[in-house]
Order: sequence, then C-alpha cells, then structure tokens
Amino acid sequence: MRDSFSSYNPIINLLYFTSVMLFSMFFMHPICLALSFLCAFAYSVYLRGKKALRTGLLFMLPMLLVTALINPAFNHEGATILLYLRDGNPLTLESIVYGIAAALMLITIISWFVCYSKVMTSDKLVYLFGRLIPALSLVLSMALRLVPRFKAQIKVVSDAQKCVGRDISNGNLLRRARHGIRIVSIMVTWALENAIETADSMRCRGYGLPGRTAFSVFRFDRRDFAALLFILACDAYITAGALAGGLYFRYFPSVAGVWGGTYPISLFAVCFALFAMPVAINVREDRKWKLLESKI
Repeated sequence: MRDSFSSYNPIINLLYFTSVMLFSMFFMHPICLALSFLCAFAYSVYLRGKKALRTGLLFMLPMLLVTALINPAFNHEGATILLYLRDGNPLTLESIVYGIAAALMLITIISWFVCYSKVMTSDKLVYLFGRLIPALSLVLSMALRLVPRFKAQIKVVSDAQKCVGRDISNGNLLRRARHGIRIVSIMVTWALENAIETADSMRCRGYGLPGRTAFSVFRFDRRDFAALLFILACDAYITAGALAGGLYFRYFPSVAGVWGGTYPISLFAVCFALFAMPVAINVREDRKWKLLESKI
C-alpha cells in the first residue's frame, strides 16, 4: 500500500520519528508505552503487511517474554514480595512489572526503527544533511543502500552459478565450500569495481567542488507546514505536562503513578494523537482515494 506519510518533507519525517522515539524511551508510564507500541506496530503492519505480523510473532513476542522474565531474576527490588527463590533472593511484584515495561519499551523502539528505515530513505538523508555534513550524509546513504544492493546482486550471481552447476547446493561438502568461496570472490570483485565506478562518476559530476549545487525533489508546502505545527504543538504540550508531573510513574519501591484526572487524560490523548499521526494520515488518504475511484 502507498504510504502517504512518506511523501511529506524529510524534515517532517525526521522530526516525527525523533519525537516518538524520545518519548517512548524517556516516558515509562504504562499507558504511554502501550499507546506507542500499538501505534508503532500498526504503522509497521501498514508499511510491511504480513511481514510485520510474522516478525511480531516470531521475534518481538519471544523478546518481550524473555526480557520480562530475565529482569525479575536479577532485579530484586520492590516492597511487594511474592516468594523467595532457591538462592534466597525475593521475587517482587515491582520487578516483574518493571521487566514487562522495559521489554515493552524495547520492542516499541525496535518497531519505530523498522518504520524509520522504511520511510527515511538515503535520498532523504542526503537532502537533510547534504549541505551541513556532506561526507557523512554520503557515507550514510551508501551504507543504507549497500545491503539491499548486495543482497540483490548475490542472488543474481547465485542464480548464474546454479545454471552452470556451481551453486552451494551442488556437490559434496568440499565442492559446496569451493562454490561458496567462488561466489564470495565474485561479490567482492563486484563491490570493488562498483566503488571505483561510483568514485569516477562522482568526480565527473563535480562532487566536492566549491559552488556545486544539488537537485532535490522535496519541497516544503502547506501540508508540511501544518504537520510541523501539529508535531511541535504536541511535543510542547507533552513535554510541559511531563515536567509538571502529569506523566509521573514509578516502579520502585512500590508501583505508583498518575492514572486519572483531566490533565493526565489530556496528555494521554495528545500522546495518542502524535503516535497515531502516520496511520491517521494514511487512513484519510486511502478514504479519499476510494471516494475518487467510486466517482469514476
């Protein structure tokens, strides 16, 4: 499916992911963590489809369980003792709750990073940092595109070697090892040749010369300005609310925090509005597109 949020200016994309990741890391309130995880996972499913569901079941759910179980085994703080382990250390309710919260924060950040990798492409990084730190932006863009290109090229090489009977699935163990070494040698040669061609191409295009201009397809329009105001307003309101204690929550020595009240609920609502922003934009654009299709 087409991601409408990716079509926004890279400044908006970067500011959004920076905001949600920082809030997800520093605000350990269970409601904030739950809202952030649900929105991140929903956006990941929208971007990746069934792959996101498979990743969630095979990777994130086991990580959540393992992390939640490991913390009580090493962290014995807390006032509510449930039982004593064989080594004499207590198993506390607070350590279990904190382990679940820490595990939820971990998989939430991973989910946001998955979405970030899909939205923030190499050309967006060059657009953002090309003039400030051109060398670093170039290295980042090349590093981000290296793995996908390397995977695609190694598939081409493997298919070509398979046609002549030199794939890693042909022959005994020794021959398979030789075929694998041959494929790796071909890939190393291809990578070196590609690096030389890239350097020559950049030199011919005047890279590094003073006064050189750069073409960009990104423009900052009214839609981006409205999104910028929305993100900044949400950031300011949430930050002010956190400093005022509206998102206060503690796990030790006992579990306590702010749950109800008009002001905390308004903070939770603003957090949800910020976290759900990409999904809301995509749902709105999909409805517009279906409405236009129905009129044809």
